[in-house]
Amino acid sequence: MAEAKPKTSPKSIKFLFGGLAGMGATVFVQPLDLVKNRMQLSGQGTKAREYKTSFHALFSILKNEGVGGIYTGLSAGLLRQATYTTTRLGIYTILFEKMTGDDGRPPNFFLKALIGMTAGAVGAFVGTPAEVALIRMTADGHLPADQRRGYTNVFNALTRITREEGVTTLWRGCIPTMARAVVVNAAQLASYSQSKQALLDSGYFGDDILCHFCASMISGLVTTAASMPVDIVKTRIQNMRMIDGKPEYKNGLEVLVRVVGKEGFFSLWKGFTPYYARLGPHTVLTFIFLEQMNRLYKTYVLDR
Repeated sequence: MAEAKPKTSPKSIKFLFGGLAGMGATVFVQPLDLVKNRMQLSGQGTKAREYKTSFHALFSILKNEGVGGIYTGLSAGLLRQATYTTTRLGIYTILFEKMTGDDGRPPNFFLKALIGMTAGAVGAFVGTPAEVALIRMTADGHLPADQRRGYTNVFNALTRITREEGVTTLWRGCIPTMARAVVVNAAQLASYSQSKQALLDSGYFGDDILCHFCASMISGLVTTAASMPVDIVKTRIQNMRMIDGKPEYKNGLEVLVRVVGKEGFFSLWKGFTPYYARLGPHTVLTFIFLEQMNRLYKTYVLDR
């Protein structure tokens, strides 16, 4: 008689744990997200750099906006995780299980990447309104006082954007956001699974927090290098204003051409250090929280 398949968490629990893991990680890395966004928006149209380094940007924000300033946009960051991460990790986990063979053999690297891209694209569409609010809230302190939007929290931002600019503005930059998510998830989720497997196969690691940490750091580095050019397009489009009734940029391609032409090719990786400093720990914390919640749920619920 064939052995019964091991019990797995309900789909609702997978989605819940995915969102909670992302939200928990965001509490720790929100200041780095703020620095990354400010650096990507600085020096638009010129090769001059407003911030010399990530530390210069961080100290400038602390000096001009206070300690609370480095947590600007936290409510939007949490809502983004509640929508985007809940969706992408939930879908990834479900598809991963469906693609796992009856003998327990996991999907190959190509399938992992495909699952990651699908999960990322769907999650990005769901999370774009929170992403737009986050970009605008973190950019506000960078603008002259008379141009600041002054959103008090993410719900105030979403309400005002809808009322002042129309509901479709909530999905401004949706295409580059989804494109970024496809790149991020293909790189992050697949490279995390692959790195974890390689570390376990080496014989030097067990399936524990140290292994999860090392796999996450490798995954974060791969993801940062691959996704930054798409991320800067997304950031510029979502923060753009209307000039004489016309949008500042027509599309993502124009952003790329203008950034490379006016700011230099390597400006596509502007803010690399805070991006990785944010993405690395966020990846680490998200997967550690997720693995620990899954383990606790298995111990105290499934195995009882």
